[in-house]
Amino acid sequence: MAEIEKEELTQGEVIEALPSAMFRVEFPDGKVLICYLAGKMRLHRIKVLIGDKVMVKLDPYGGKGRIIKRL
Repeated sequence: MAEIEKEELTQGEVIEALPSAMFRVEFPDGKVLICYLAGKMRLHRIKVLIGDKVMVKLDPYGGKGRIIKRL
């Protein structure tokens, strides 16, 4: 069986809101990624605004990140 990887969680700041609940997030190391809202955040209609600090689960392959919590 495949070994389950440990999730990589990182804190970042929303710098731009994009269509379809997507956001451009800047991380403390200067890296900028496009991130999307997790399903539970969409379900409970949690609003994310520019300047908000968010917790992001990063894709291990370097694609999009998933916003899982607003701090």
